Amino acid sequence: MFYTQTGVLLSGERLTKTEDFLHRMGLVYEGGANYTVQLVSEYGDILGNGCLCGNILKYIAVDSSLQGEGGATAIVSELVSEAYRRGITRLFLFTKAGNEDTFRGVGFYTVASTSSVCFMENSRSGISRWLSSLKKAPEGKGITGAAVMNCNPFTLGHRYLIERAAEQCGTLMIFVVSEDRSRFTFEQRFEMVCRGTEDLNNVIVQPSGDYMISHATFPTYFMKEGQDKLAANAELDFNIFGRRIAPALGITRRFVGTEPYCAVTRSYNECMKRLLPEFGVEVIEIPRYGGISASKVREALDKNDLQAAGELVPASTFGFLKGTGAAALRPDADE
Repeated sequence: MFYTQTGVLLSGERLTKTEDFLHRMGLVYEGGANYTVQLVSEYGDILGNGCLCGNILKYIAVDSSLQGEGGATAIVSELVSEAYRRGITRLFLFTKAGNEDTFRGVGFYTVASTSSVCFMENSRSGISRWLSSLKKAPEGKGITGAAVMNCNPFTLGHRYLIERAAEQCGTLMIFVVSEDRSRFTFEQRFEMVCRGTEDLNNVIVQPSGDYMISHATFPTYFMKEGQDKLAANAELDFNIFGRRIAPALGITRRFVGTEPYCAVTRSYNECMKRLLPEFGVEVIEIPRYGGISASKVREALDKNDLQAAGELVPASTFGFLKGTGAAALRPDADE
């Protein structure tokens, strides 16, 4: 016998009990819950948990004592209902490999799976519809290449990489990271890239959408201690790109800049060079231009040194920074 509690506030003693329950289930609470559903016994013990974090379902676990009693279904159904009440209709979840059948039974479909993780969504054709909405390369224009970039903000280094990549392609697709976890919003970053490449007639700028999974947002709450989480993230990301995105858009080359500063990004690039060729996508690394990085621009902006920032960005970005863009910066985000 269990009772369903909705809208549970995860703080104080309840948060501690939830963390303990998830730990017993082999999960780690990483925060970010907007709405929580729990199954509790008549004595108040937690027997099941699930959270809505934005448009992602997380921390779903049910005690073995409730096996066969519909606990997981009750949790997911309530989370989906709450998401719809909030106007969120596209939902995703990440789970351990091998758990796919559990979530297929409650209306989720596999986008991609690897040896350690499965990525699912609540639509049978979600990724297909997203791919069909993107701009395609003109037919008969030669090789189609791609680069995934955050551009926080768009610098001379980004411009250099795009120029060199565009020279090696008939069409180059730039996917601007859609996740809003940066100093500049997605809309600001997208606008800067569009302005900064409008003179390159073989460049197409597109949003990365929900299917390019960055190491900044890849959830690790279900992974075992000691497991290589970066490698698991990379394997999933490049599986989706190589198996679904590249064939649909005719992409056979992916470009990336060298990374002398960030060990995490450098390791991610190494995984890219190892994994994408298995799907017929050549990875080409382009040397960083003049040691320029977006972090140096942000540092200059933090010091209110617009002149120093201007030396590291194209005229189009500088014009943006001098206008409303600089005033709209979010100081609590720095990725």
